[in-house]
Amino acid sequence: MARVRVRQHVNPLCIKYQVSASPPDWTQIYPNLNLPLHLDIGCGRGRFLWQMAQIQNDWNFLGLEIREPLVEEANAWRDEKGLQNLHYLFCNANNSIKPILASLPTGALQRVTIQFPDPWFKQKHLKRRMVQPELVAELATYLSVNGEVFIQSDVKEVAAEMRDRFSSHPAFHRQGDDNWLAENPLPIPTERELATLKRGEPVYRALFKIQDLPML
Repeated sequence: MARVRVRQHVNPLCIKYQVSASPPDWTQIYPNLNLPLHLDIGCGRGRFLWQMAQIQNDWNFLGLEIREPLVEEANAWRDEKGLQNLHYLFCNANNSIKPILASLPTGALQRVTIQFPDPWFKQKHLKRRMVQPELVAELATYLSVNGEVFIQSDVKEVAAEMRDRFSSHPAFHRQGDDNWLAENPLPIPTERELATLKRGEPVYRALFKIQDLPML
């Protein structure tokens, strides 16, 4: 299947992306809602989840992506493979994460990945970055106890900001020491990760776990 062409970066603060997504009827999406859910925020073309869903069929997988043509393409790839534990949803995660997570079965969300988000280097564009304190707070509310958040980027400044925002929330406990993870703890790397490592460049990674449910 030919790849669709889209803009590399999309401004999440643009007016067209300010309407929150309406969650689907999850009973019509996943045959088994009792499986743990892996959420990939900013999934791009979705190939990472597409591979994960095939090797971990005892999990459900959900990818969120702001570029609608990529979501349509990814769901077509899913259908072509007949994967019933995988779904991609078009939305702006920063204003849609709460209604989406609130609509899921309690305790379903057990793993979140945020991998190589748009870096938005200019100072005036920092509010466009994906990992804002509000998103961290929503994940803390809806992740199950011992649920995981895995972050990685090839831009140290972006990785450090994500790390610091999760570290500053009392519900999240960073795993390992204070160094970046040397290896990806997941069995499948992203295409961006492979390309970065092939160039001999570093990838900055960190893993967090929820220790206790936060006080509401």
